[in-house]
Amino acid sequence: MKLKKRKKSTRYRGSQTHRRGHRKRTRGLGNKGGVGMSGSENQKKSLIMNLYGPEYFGGDRAVRRKVAPKLKVINLNDLIERFDSLVKQGTAKQTKSGFEFNLPGYKVLAGTGLNAKISLKASAASKSAIEQVKAAGGSIELQTPQGGASQHKRESPQQERMQKNEEEPKTEKKPEVKKEIKK
Repeated sequence: MKLKKRKKSTRYRGSQTHRRGHRKRTRGLGNKGGVGMSGSENQKKSLIMNLYGPEYFGGDRAVRRKVAPKLKVINLNDLIERFDSLVKQGTAKQTKSGFEFNLPGYKVLAGTGLNAKISLKASAASKSAIEQVKAAGGSIELQTPQGGASQHKRESPQQERMQKNEEEPKTEKKPEVKKEIKK
């Protein structure tokens, strides 16, 4: 009785195809997708992107576009409830006039009702949240998020030319009239 079965690779020795079909099929490098970096924009694209990053191919394809960072969402009620933990994080502090919050990367949404005076710095805020804060006597300052796609967005050359033309003031030159002096 056999205890150990031979490996398939050794059992296929002597057969022309090693159970891979026709003998021509696996001979050349075409079966392997080419040598080296060949096929890097086709069949090996995901491998190259993982090894070298999306900047390897250049900068204008949708696959390689930089996506704006997702903003975290927080309610006005949660700001007051989680005030202690926000103080420990260094994003909040209490002043004589009320509460101060610095929340880059957050979008502030309205709550059920706001009684405290708040001054907020956030990346975005809903209209109703802005109304609630102003009704309570506070203020909101909106900041652009750091590292967003808006910084990397490049306009087409046509759009750039159009903007330059709009910026330059158009001055009409009046034709100069030469006056002849009669003697």
